[in-house]
Amino acid sequence: MGRLLARGKVRDLYEVDEGHLLLVATDRISAFDVVLPDPIPDKGRVLTGLSLHWFDRTTDLVANHLVTAERWRFPSPFDAETSLSGRAMLVRRARVVPIECVARGYLAGSGWAQYRERGAIADVRLPAGLVEADRLPEPIFTPTTKAAAGHDEPLTLAEAAELVGRGLVERLAELTIALYERIAGAALERGIIVADTKLEFGFVDGELVLVDEVGTPDSSRFWPADAWTPGRSQPSFDKQFVRDWLDASGWNREPPAPALPPEVVARTAGLYREAYERISGERFDWYLQRMGALSDADWESCAVDLERLRREHAE
Repeated sequence: MGRLLARGKVRDLYEVDEGHLLLVATDRISAFDVVLPDPIPDKGRVLTGLSLHWFDRTTDLVANHLVTAERWRFPSPFDAETSLSGRAMLVRRARVVPIECVARGYLAGSGWAQYRERGAIADVRLPAGLVEADRLPEPIFTPTTKAAAGHDEPLTLAEAAELVGRGLVERLAELTIALYERIAGAALERGIIVADTKLEFGFVDGELVLVDEVGTPDSSRFWPADAWTPGRSQPSFDKQFVRDWLDASGWNREPPAPALPPEVVARTAGLYREAYERISGERFDWYLQRMGALSDADWESCAVDLERLRREHAE
């Protein structure tokens, strides 16, 4: 294949030409900044499918770096790599803004930890008396560092402005909140609360665009709306299930990570697929077939299900 430029915890980045890159979402999964030894089947395709879903539905807010995710339209030699089907995107090469843009609508994760410690997240003061998983009075923008390794660290707006400039930070805050509200509103109609989400931006030919992934279980916290109960940790459609198992296993969060039991791998794969199907309103197998990532035998079974659903709807 082409020249590998970078390998992250989940994604591999290949050089295509001077103006384009190939972004490949693998099935690797990380927890506590450690890549686990067991992949989650089709996880990368879920991340790519949901990113495509949201890229298509947010272009009125901000442009993005996507050129195509259809493998047969990739330049050679990538078009011949069938393993890329459904999990890779040809994108415009961008000068990435060196901060992570986080929008929070609910109190969870590191935000909950910061609030318990000092009643604020970064420099955003919040009302007293909130409990874990509470809905915030309004969504807030809480940028972080973009760490090459280890944890991203929270940034105040002043610290973010020192890194990229005040005018750009203000624009990023505006876009991040607008995108979060679009994603969270649409997901809630499908029965999913988006507690928070992380976004990345970059410049292509001087234009600020959305890059990387958007609205996925890896970049967001997805909770089932019908089970939301403030005051405790929430069930989720992201990798929290894996984190909980790792914590219960007694692992000290230092590499190497323990192997995941087959039932944990299967349950996690199921949660990722369910997130795709709930949000998109489409069977995940249909996405795979559309992207050329489903075998003929699997597609025949899927087609039978589709015909049954059509008949039931007609009745």
